[in-house]
Amino acid sequence: MKDGFVKSSPFFFRLITRSMLLLAVLLLLLAVLIPAPLHVPANPALTPNPVKSAWFLLWIQELVSWSRFMIYPLVGVAALYLFLPWLPRSGHIHRACWFPQGDRLIAGVTVCIFGVIILLTVVGLFFRGMNWSFTLFP
Repeated sequence: MKDGFVKSSPFFFRLITRSMLLLAVLLLLLAVLIPAPLHVPANPALTPNPVKSAWFLLWIQELVSWSRFMIYPLVGVAALYLFLPWLPRSGHIHRACWFPQGDRLIAGVTVCIFGVIILLTVVGLFFRGMNWSFTLFP
């Protein structure tokens, strides 16, 4: 075994495989239950109101509906997560775990961002009406 590496096979990989399969099944169920926004071919003379993007991009549409400049924090967060493996770590990890003690801040921020994405998707999917106005009872 190389120095500086944590031996995590086969137990951790089995857990990750089960989690991945569970997530895939959950996404397939969501794809079956939430209809895709496919309609008749587009008619340039008759534009639907509101025009919504696909459900997995709806949170971005909701975000930029507030201001066109909201795309910049999105790009910043995406860059942060792109370089996440190279950010300084809290110390040497002796065994593999989901939320290491020293990385609670990164894990907490990630969970919060995930919650905001889910909230924005739900608002965009169920609570937006004509002219993208917020309605509690669509």
